[in-house]
Amino acid sequence: MQALFIGQTYIDVTFLTDRLPVGDEKHVASAYAVSFGGNAVTAAFCCAKLSIVPDLLTTVADDWLGRMFLEMTAKYGIAIHPRKVSTSSLSFIMPKDGMRAIVRCRDAHHLNSFPALDLTGCRALHVDGHQPDAAIHYARLCRSAGILTSLDGGGLRANTHDLLTFVDVAIVASRLCEQMDLTPAEMLDYLKGRGCRIGGVTIGERGLLWYDETGTVRSLPALAVPADKVVDTSGAGDVFHGAYVHAYLSNPSGTWESHFRLARAAAAYKIQHLGNEAGLPTLHDISSIRRQFGDGA
Repeated sequence: MQALFIGQTYIDVTFLTDRLPVGDEKHVASAYAVSFGGNAVTAAFCCAKLSIVPDLLTTVADDWLGRMFLEMTAKYGIAIHPRKVSTSSLSFIMPKDGMRAIVRCRDAHHLNSFPALDLTGCRALHVDGHQPDAAIHYARLCRSAGILTSLDGGGLRANTHDLLTFVDVAIVASRLCEQMDLTPAEMLDYLKGRGCRIGGVTIGERGLLWYDETGTVRSLPALAVPADKVVDTSGAGDVFHGAYVHAYLSNPSGTWESHFRLARAAAAYKIQHLGNEAGLPTLHDISSIRRQFGDGA
């Protein structure tokens, strides 16, 4: 095991349409994609696409969507440690004008406890707050073992405050700031206070506000992808997380600025593609994006 990701599985149905039907209407979408979904799940697939294949502790149902998901993980060589649920979860995503509307159908009622895993060889843990019992258990274990711990703080969960005690790298969304009634700058102070070595807030097209290894607050603007090239922003944050974990695993002595710059290019690639799988970049894709936008490696 090189890395462990913990999250909730979704099957994402992403579609492009100029309007949603109402009443008894029907309407045909102009394009659609069906893919794996979920924050840490998509990040794990991104890390695997970039050549370092992690293990994934995630929810799996014994239904046809669950079996389809297992086929997806097999394609990427990802080892699955399943947390059983009765029904697969679905997300219906409609991107439009750089935003995305989402309807989620979720089964988060676990039928069994999380598995006890051998962390031998593990060098990074990435969690998104789903499966809170497993997330805090493995974050505590990894922190005590000197294994890097990373959090995708997309939203406030019951154990977010406690979980952050065991997190080295916490990159949270502006939505968490809104839920906690904090400005991005105040959020950075909060993350520092919880003991996070690296902390940041993603602010959409405005990029990343973060503090580095010395505690210095820095800004990393998003790459200026032309508006007519932006297809689907959903999953861009997940790709960002998966890419920086890969960057760390590839070069543990590198700076977090360099890791985040690579991840920024990965996210810029994602938003130009419909659906999560189509939006997973290769290292060559990332290099091309960086050359295109003048962001030297």
